[in-house]
Amino acid sequence: MAKLNHHYTKLVGNYLFQEIGEKASLFQGKFPQAKLINLGIGDISRPLPPSIVSALETSSKEMGFEATFKGYGPSQGYPFLREAIAENEYKHLGINPDEIFISDGAKNDIANLQELFDVDNKVAMPDPTYPVYIDTNVMAGRTRPLLKTGGYGGVVYLPCTEKNQFVPQLPNRPCDLIYLCSPNNPTGVAMDRETLQKWVQFARENKAVILFDGAYEAFIRSPNVPHSIYEIEGAHEVAIEIRSFSKTAGFTGLRCSYTVVPHALKILEGRHWLSLNALWKRRHDTKFNGVPYPIQKAAAAVYSEQGRKEVKALIDSYLEQSQFLLKTLIKGGFQAYGGIDAPYLWVKAPGGASSWHFFDYLLEKTHIISVPGSGFGSAGEGFVRLSAFAHPTTLAEAAKRLIHI
Repeated sequence: MAKLNHHYTKLVGNYLFQEIGEKASLFQGKFPQAKLINLGIGDISRPLPPSIVSALETSSKEMGFEATFKGYGPSQGYPFLREAIAENEYKHLGINPDEIFISDGAKNDIANLQELFDVDNKVAMPDPTYPVYIDTNVMAGRTRPLLKTGGYGGVVYLPCTEKNQFVPQLPNRPCDLIYLCSPNNPTGVAMDRETLQKWVQFARENKAVILFDGAYEAFIRSPNVPHSIYEIEGAHEVAIEIRSFSKTAGFTGLRCSYTVVPHALKILEGRHWLSLNALWKRRHDTKFNGVPYPIQKAAAAVYSEQGRKEVKALIDSYLEQSQFLLKTLIKGGFQAYGGIDAPYLWVKAPGGASSWHFFDYLLEKTHIISVPGSGFGSAGEGFVRLSAFAHPTTLAEAAKRLIHI
């Protein structure tokens, strides 16, 4: 008789964004004339930059000729892309191409990385946090059942609140795996250099590993915010960094990301030091056949002279929208955070209302879809997340509705 992985039964209801979609569909069914504006899901709205489209077209045509056809590629990614990333993103940070792994999405890598670690590891993560962090650890059996507080037993939660400027503080007990995200999803707040230095030092002292989600790195504009955790001395020995082309260059429909696993990052097993780089490569070789060649060529085009200009313009436009939305919310009397180094706004519910009540209120009064903060963790209660990725005309309409709510 087949047996289920019973840890799946500990998961709370539906995946957050599925639940939001169902509520929005139900509302649309009741009010078919309502013109809903989705500021919830963090999907991009602009088309791919011309340089990327050109690279896609050229490389796709190559697949139609015997001399240039590509079959299975290296599971770790083609050298041309890994070398481009090393040169453009990590040239002065001591990261080599063989420490970079190309994948089909940061979400996948964040979920899969926990496979490298024993279920007995104590996990720490920000609250609120990207749901994939906690859900995949629940699925793996690294947590105990849900508590009355709304969190899972066995997890060290790092509350990110107004009192600490939404920055995770060091725990008062040892941890083995530490999830950090900067700029943060959902709050939109980034960690400064001093904060990251403290986390790296904590990891070194506790022989912990930091899983550093840098998916929104390209949006950083504040001078005191590191673009990579490897800017911090000693991070090569304790941190894995994940980045994505999805928000950077509009690859949400193409799927391409990369993860950096330094050779210096090793775990002591008995009397032997084991390389996480070697183990992650072994996993890639076994479970992954690589990102398609045309998509990797498109990703490499991001680093061409023209590609860099186009991508910067794209990101700048989203940042302008996030700052416009932030000013609109403040003008409308809302308390809002983020929107400076990330395309997300973290908006406080008026009058102490719950996250879902505020979600319903915005949906009913403005026909705007948001994301309830409580869906990201118990410390997110009383907030909603808004995304600035919408088309400019759509965002302008949303702003009008928020001002006249």
